[in-house]
Amino acid sequence: MKISEIIIEGRDGVIPKQAANASKGEIRFRDVGGYDRTYHLNRIMMAAAMADGREVKAVDMDQSSWAEKYNLARPYSKEEMIMMQSALITIDSEYDITIGDLHSIENDDVLTASPIKPRGPIQLKKKK
Repeated sequence: MKISEIIIEGRDGVIPKQAANASKGEIRFRDVGGYDRTYHLNRIMMAAAMADGREVKAVDMDQSSWAEKYNLARPYSKEEMIMMQSALITIDSEYDITIGDLHSIENDDVLTASPIKPRGPIQLKKKK
C-alpha cells in the first residue's frame, strides 16, 4: 500500500470515473464565496421549480427573500420578546426588531364565518 492511498489531506476530491460514466449530467454550484450553501441551495431549487424547462432564461423571482441570511424569531408574548432581546444582547448578534407590536390582524380575505349553515341539534332515535 502506498502512503498516498492512506493520507488524503491536502488534495481536492475528484469525481470517480465510474460515477462520471454513469451520470447523465451534473452541475456543481454554491453561492459566491461559499458562505451559506444551504440558503443558496434553497433559492436555486425555488428558481428551478419556477423555470419552464424549455429555454435557458432567468425566472421572475427575487434574488433573495426578505429575511435572506438572517434567522427569524416570532415571539408570541411580551415575555418572549423580552427573552429574545436578552438573548440577543448576551450573544453578540446583528438584529432588527422588524415587527414589535405583537398584535396579529387577519387579512381581509380570510373567511371568519363558516360557509355551512348550522343544522341544529342531532336527534337520536330511541331503540325499541
